Amino acid sequence: MLRPLSHRDFRALFSAVVLSIFAAGMWAVVMVYAVIGAGGGPLDLSLVAAANATGLLVCAIPGGIVADRVSRRLIVRVVELVNLLAITSVVVVGWAGEVGIPQLTVVAFVLGAGAGFFFPAYTAILPRILPPGQLLAANGLEGAIRPALQQAAGPAAAGMLLAALLPAHAASVIALAHGAAFVILLFLRPEPALAEGAGDQSAKSVFHDLREAIVFTARTPWLLWTLLYATMWVLVAVGPEEVLLPFLTRERIGEDPRWFGFLLAVYGAGGVVGSIVVSSRKLPRRYLTTMNLVWGVSTLPFIVIGLTDQYWMLLLSCFVIGFGFSYGNVIWGTLLQRRVPRHMLGRVSSLDFFVSLALMPLSMALAGPLSEVLSLQAIFIGAGILPLVFGIIAIFAARMPQDEIAHPLTD
Repeated sequence: MLRPLSHRDFRALFSAVVLSIFAAGMWAVVMVYAVIGAGGGPLDLSLVAAANATGLLVCAIPGGIVADRVSRRLIVRVVELVNLLAITSVVVVGWAGEVGIPQLTVVAFVLGAGAGFFFPAYTAILPRILPPGQLLAANGLEGAIRPALQQAAGPAAAGMLLAALLPAHAASVIALAHGAAFVILLFLRPEPALAEGAGDQSAKSVFHDLREAIVFTARTPWLLWTLLYATMWVLVAVGPEEVLLPFLTRERIGEDPRWFGFLLAVYGAGGVVGSIVVSSRKLPRRYLTTMNLVWGVSTLPFIVIGLTDQYWMLLLSCFVIGFGFSYGNVIWGTLLQRRVPRHMLGRVSSLDFFVSLALMPLSMALAGPLSEVLSLQAIFIGAGILPLVFGIIAIFAARMPQDEIAHPLTD
């Protein structure tokens, strides 16, 4: 799993990603208390959070197009510099006076937009600086540190800082993390040039770039059907998990928020373990079938969540769901990097990002009204069974067993 760290450029890139993810985990908590400190309520917090999500979704597709047209190294540097300036504005205004809701909204949008540009570039640069056999391990490292830092270490550090400092002052540490990431990225060497014949995107129109990625996706069955599956997975599973699980926990276990907080921590721990397990082994020979089945089977514990009132069973279920989600995601990221032509990898990865998350707001919006007409048991049972059904449909519709035999990914 640690083999990619033997490469100098990956060490620099990965170190910057670690700092950026840690900063994002801190900002998620500092943002909440900055809104409260500015006199805001739930509506204001929703506005700021929505601005972040909007920036991410609006820039996901443009981010992919840019990642295939200009230097990925330049993109990640610019994003980290902009993140540094955005957070620094909060720090400066906070020291001079009070940060307002409008400023926090703009900063949230900028950070979301930055993520929309950063991660297509990050996905596209990895195959250029690492050999194919080490991409699974590299994605596993990123998949392991993301929940560990963004869901655990970052929020915990922010909580300790906020106990002693005002939110704007605590943001100084976030600015330092982005600043350090930017400095590290200055040591990233130029990427190797693509092989001759890969195509010069700068000579083509933006619409040509987007059309090329869409046509490639539509004509590649394993890619198209996995994206459709991921979209339906998000629609039926994310709403119950994000919106209804807190209420189910309060109803069956207790009102102490620590009960729910620990469930999220265990979910994140499952993700860490899942990423480590899959990246410590070779890519499965039946990689498409394995990925889709793991995603589908790992949602079955939602059935247990819908039926049980035992806290230990909730913990175990969340661990298994987190494990399977990250296990499949690491394989998926590796498949994009190994089977999508490099000259369009940024666009295809951003298209994946956009399509996969497009129905997330709808899933969250439907969860509440749905709970008014259906029991929590019925909703969670559906969230547990339907993803597996969708996964099996995708496997057979795209003829994935035949595809993975025809395209073995042996190291």
